[in-house]
Amino acid sequence: MKIIKTHKIKVLEDPIRFVDYCVGKFEMLPSRSSVKKAIKKGVLKLNKDVCEYGRYLKLGDEIQFVEIEGEIAKEFKLKLEVVFEDDYLAVIHKPAGYVVSGNKFQTITNALNFNLQDSTQTDAIKPKPIHRLDGPTSGLLIIAKTAAVIKEMGQMLQRKEIQKTYHAVVIGVLEGSGKIDTPIDTQESLTEYHSLNVLPSLRNESTTLVKLHPKTGRTHQLRRHLSSIGHPIVGDKSYGIEGKVLLHKGLFLTSTGVQFKHPVTSEDIIVEIPIPEKFHTFMEREAERWKKFKE
Repeated sequence: MKIIKTHKIKVLEDPIRFVDYCVGKFEMLPSRSSVKKAIKKGVLKLNKDVCEYGRYLKLGDEIQFVEIEGEIAKEFKLKLEVVFEDDYLAVIHKPAGYVVSGNKFQTITNALNFNLQDSTQTDAIKPKPIHRLDGPTSGLLIIAKTAAVIKEMGQMLQRKEIQKTYHAVVIGVLEGSGKIDTPIDTQESLTEYHSLNVLPSLRNESTTLVKLHPKTGRTHQLRRHLSSIGHPIVGDKSYGIEGKVLLHKGLFLTSTGVQFKHPVTSEDIIVEIPIPEKFHTFMEREAERWKKFKE
């Protein structure tokens, strides 16, 4: 067992449980959920012993964050496009069809070590995504390479200081610009959209290429918001219109831009990728089929 960092309790005004006290005490554990995972995994110890979540602490207790010797890191050898990288963070292009993290081996998280350079910083960690993309969604994903960055960028997300841009192909005619503020799971939610191109479709009457800016981060927000106004994303099996879901072509939703201030250098980071060619190809083919049918 290698001790990475130790924290000694020198002040304790009120009774507090182990799991609650540790939140934010270690840069690599910025949230209660991350602390619980660390305790369960055995990498967060109290006085060098395994401890249950709810034990009350006392003055003089020492908490250790450790590395378990002999632990074999999972490495999924999936080649990823690295769009931006420095010693602190990276932005990768996630392919559709892979979940970001979870109990499976074939996740984007398990492929990060295979694709990224090791950080030379003293608080270097295994690379971790700071946000998520749905399994069927492709596009830009921000990765933290140090404990300080994962903590700061988590706070930046909460402060809405990371701007994201998506593009999607939706069913029907969606013109102009607007906002969708339909609550999601009783929570306030906001998406801004801007129509880029509308073409006729034999399958769906029309399809629209739309640019999207989520202003909140609810589960499946873009997919649910567009479906709520009658314009589901092409290929959406969960929120599409029954009988009109395009099968075997994937979900036509991608993250094409991220913009934020670098948490260490304060540099303005703007990363953009092109709209997938399949979006344009699908719309143009549908328009051609519509034209031939009308003739």
